[in-house]
Amino acid sequence: MLTHEIHGSGDPLVLVHGLTHRRQAWYPVLEHLTDHRTVVLLDLPGHGNSPDLVVRDGDVQGAIRDELQETLDALGLDRPHIAGNSLGGRIALEAAADGIVRSATTLSPAAFWWGAPDFVYIRSVFTWLTTSARLMTPVIPTLARSPRARRIMGTMVSERSDLIPPAEFVADLDGMRRAIPAMKKIFPAAEPFSGRIPLDVPVTIAWGERDKILLTYQAAIARRRLPHARHLWLEGCGHVPMADDPAQVARVLLEGSAPVRSGAATA
Repeated sequence: MLTHEIHGSGDPLVLVHGLTHRRQAWYPVLEHLTDHRTVVLLDLPGHGNSPDLVVRDGDVQGAIRDELQETLDALGLDRPHIAGNSLGGRIALEAAADGIVRSATTLSPAAFWWGAPDFVYIRSVFTWLTTSARLMTPVIPTLARSPRARRIMGTMVSERSDLIPPAEFVADLDGMRRAIPAMKKIFPAAEPFSGRIPLDVPVTIAWGERDKILLTYQAAIARRRLPHARHLWLEGCGHVPMADDPAQVARVLLEGSAPVRSGAATA
């Protein structure tokens, strides 16, 4: 069972973080959600405080899907709403295609890159980020006291990492190092999303307009491949947008998990 925490009341909304992150990535938006949703935060396998990612027969996607389903079952969650960022967004799309969720809201989902050269870039960025986090371990607690230093260190990931409290920033980098073994299993199995999502499952795809990891042209690919989804830009936000603009991100999450929604809109 995946490590989790539950907050608030209302329709259940499961939030899934991205590759090498942890459930606390969603803390900035919690206060905007908990009056409206029962929010379930998860640590993915091999991330945060969850058990290691165990892959059998090379089926990484299946291993993560099974862990998610086991956790939903243990919590008594039958077709909750789901939202995810980056890898978590990809997991949300897969859950929608599998018919185990009522809606899927994704923030820069890791699902729509264009070909091998693009993926080399993505993988290189994560290799650089995790290597930097490992090499800078002795000095990170000191550097993290400075908002300017946090913003510089986090510039590839978020636009406003200076808004992340120093202790959380240090813990995020600790979590990044902890997730390296899982990352090394996930990357070789990565491929663009090709699932078919039932039309009665609402899908929202929101992209940080300043995303430096999953570059913004991928939003156009997402629009072509999932034309029935609701497509939005997250203004002023980077790849992990929750700390960049919590109110904007929370609004997208609430709209995406609303019980009734008007026709799709595109940006």
